Amino acid sequence: MGPPASPIDLHLHSSASDGTLSPQQTVVAALALGMQVIALADHDTVQGVGPALEAARGALLVVVPAVEINTDYEGREVHLLGYFIEPTSEDLARSLRALREARRERNRAILQRLAQLGRPVEESRVEEIARGESVGRPHIAAALVQAGYAASGQQAFDRWLGRGKPAFVPRPSFTPQQAIAVIQGAGGIAVLAHPAKGGAEGLLPRLAGAGLQGLEAFHTDHSPRAVARYLALARQLGLLITGGSDSHGPGADRPVGIGSVAVPIWVWEEMSRVRGRRTMP
Repeated sequence: MGPPASPIDLHLHSSASDGTLSPQQTVVAALALGMQVIALADHDTVQGVGPALEAARGALLVVVPAVEINTDYEGREVHLLGYFIEPTSEDLARSLRALREARRERNRAILQRLAQLGRPVEESRVEEIARGESVGRPHIAAALVQAGYAASGQQAFDRWLGRGKPAFVPRPSFTPQQAIAVIQGAGGIAVLAHPAKGGAEGLLPRLAGAGLQGLEAFHTDHSPRAVARYLALARQLGLLITGGSDSHGPGADRPVGIGSVAVPIWVWEEMSRVRGRRTMP
């Protein structure tokens, strides 16, 4: 494996949600690459933050406590990243627990639909695949692949699990505005993740008005032209700029390497300055 495109990666997932590496393995992989700063931002859980911080203790690697919260807004799936969150916040834990329970109920409804479609998958198998706290559609997709119903996780989404597909079940409503409040209540900085996905870009002015503090401009799915557009939008709206690979580890359905997105050093420098100006609740 060659050197990373950047020593900074502010968007990583572990097996605490839908990644293939444990939090500790993620830190080891980042250290092997010579990374300087990473953020562990698992979906709807901070379970992996503590182990990652412990694994990096004494090493020349900054691990930013983070989370990615999945929300819905006007029929669109919108993801909010929370940076520098206090992982032991009781309010944060309560909100994330409610989200995970809603996700679990949704999973059961999806599995019922799949069974009706002649693609039965056991909930216990999905839980085994997930291993972590946050269980969702990617794990159901993996179970469909293992059962021989799909050639890949993407195909499982394209055929059954994606929005508008036969087994799709909408989540109970949790809005970006609610996620922003939860993140800020835990002392964090709320950032819109990968705005190119799901048409979230059009929501930027409204979310900025609701307290959004940053925009993920550098991302695996963003072309150079898109990056330039997001940088301009962020500056226009007075938003902090962030970036990361969104890596889910080796062997993921769409393998993306840690540090594979070129995130400029000034991104971290500006985040550090903003963090320094904030007062924890």
